Amino acid sequence: MRAFEQRKRGRVRAEFEVAEAALLVNLLSQIVELLLDRNGPEESSPDPLFAQLGPSGSHLPPDDPVLKRLLPDAYSDDDDASGDFRRFTERSLSEAKVSNARAVVASLAAGGLDVEDPESSTDETIEVELGPQGAQAWLRALTDVRLALATRLGIESEDDAERVAASEEESVALVADIYEWLGFVQETLVQSLD
Repeated sequence: MRAFEQRKRGRVRAEFEVAEAALLVNLLSQIVELLLDRNGPEESSPDPLFAQLGPSGSHLPPDDPVLKRLLPDAYSDDDDASGDFRRFTERSLSEAKVSNARAVVASLAAGGLDVEDPESSTDETIEVELGPQGAQAWLRALTDVRLALATRLGIESEDDAERVAASEEESVALVADIYEWLGFVQETLVQSLD
């Protein structure tokens, strides 16, 4: 990867190897799938006024630890208030996260990645150039992926991150490397925006 760098008119640019871009697409697709499974198509409500108010989500927190991290309770000390808040806001929060993920994938596709078959991409590198809105979508989507990986790895503190990074279990070490790489991508994007 060639780190994000500042361009003219508030734009930023980076280059990714095809395998890196394909990895991002894969990870983001998993996040999108989790969110859509949680907040799929709306069910019809027998009360049209109630439906117009927009309470379309579940009032119960998700069972999946990753979804709990991506869609946290609003009030840790009041389950009823959290349930009401979740019912009115979870679907729109999920939709925003899905939109951010899709914006990242779209920018990788615009940069030359064949999203359906990355190995058939004709370019050796995938060039991404983002405006302010695209950069914000990238930051949010990268945060969601890193939160998901941190949850699966059991990272809640710096000590946890060090423990995971030092793991001798190959699969854990691989995911820890991906987590660190995503942190690097996110850091270079933040720095390029300054």
